[in-house]
Amino acid sequence: MTDLERDIARLIIDTLALEHLTVDDIAADQPLFGQGLGLDSVDALELALALQNRYGLRIASDSREARRHFETVRSLALYVEGSSCAG
Repeated sequence: MTDLERDIARLIIDTLALEHLTVDDIAADQPLFGQGLGLDSVDALELALALQNRYGLRIASDSREARRHFETVRSLALYVEGSSCAG
């Protein structure tokens, strides 16, 4: 996992109070929803707010593209990297 991926995994754990998990428990390519980490739509909203606060991202919650960014820790990291390069 890259440093950014580890930071995002830590943000997920802290934001969603997943104290039973460690960063090493979350693989970069593990799905965040469904059979993966098991997050739901409320978790996604909380995580989007945390990402906005940490990285200055604006994520449209209703877009299909936003769902793609939230698939895995790796996809979130790629989005953060792309957004920081574009901004």
